[in-house]
Amino acid sequence: MDDEEARIRLLDAAEALFYAEGIQAVGMDRIRAESGVPLKRLYKVFPAKEALVAGYLERRDRRWMGSLRAAVAAAPSDRVGAVFDWLAAWFSEPGFRGCAFMNAYGELGAAGPAGVLDVVRRHKAELRTLLAEAAGPGREELADQLLILVEGATAVAALAPGPAPARRAGAAAAALVRAAATTEAGPGARAGAGG
Repeated sequence: MDDEEARIRLLDAAEALFYAEGIQAVGMDRIRAESGVPLKRLYKVFPAKEALVAGYLERRDRRWMGSLRAAVAAAPSDRVGAVFDWLAAWFSEPGFRGCAFMNAYGELGAAGPAGVLDVVRRHKAELRTLLAEAAGPGREELADQLLILVEGATAVAALAPGPAPARRAGAAAAALVRAAATTEAGPGARAGAGG
């Protein structure tokens, strides 16, 4: 087994265990046993648990953001709606347990390992950037509102998995998009809309 195979096996085991059971509940011995990677190789590839947690989150970020970006790109006429449709599917996956990044932050706190917290912050910043792109140019406040809807829906779905939280948040997002469009059109747009 070379280092790359060991890395993949360790990250697979870490992702399954950390996401399902929590970071602090799972020790390095458990990761070693589940992955089948010898202890010496484990610590060669990931010298500390912090490095393994950061690696797990970085890999999850690439996959998660890549999938969400693809869904948004595939729906150019309703990019904001595509975000919430994607969330509805994610919330319905077996084993869904909320946001891995917020779960990590919640477990480790603001004083947690800097490398892990950096990954969490970068992920949320990238999500906010994607939402700003979906909202359209000049809609920074809307992007912030969409981020709150995404995070809130994810937290609610963690307690009650299924598509309903994403659908409700998607309806709120659509109302925000309509309100932003009306505001941008100017005061006469609302008066003329009913006529």
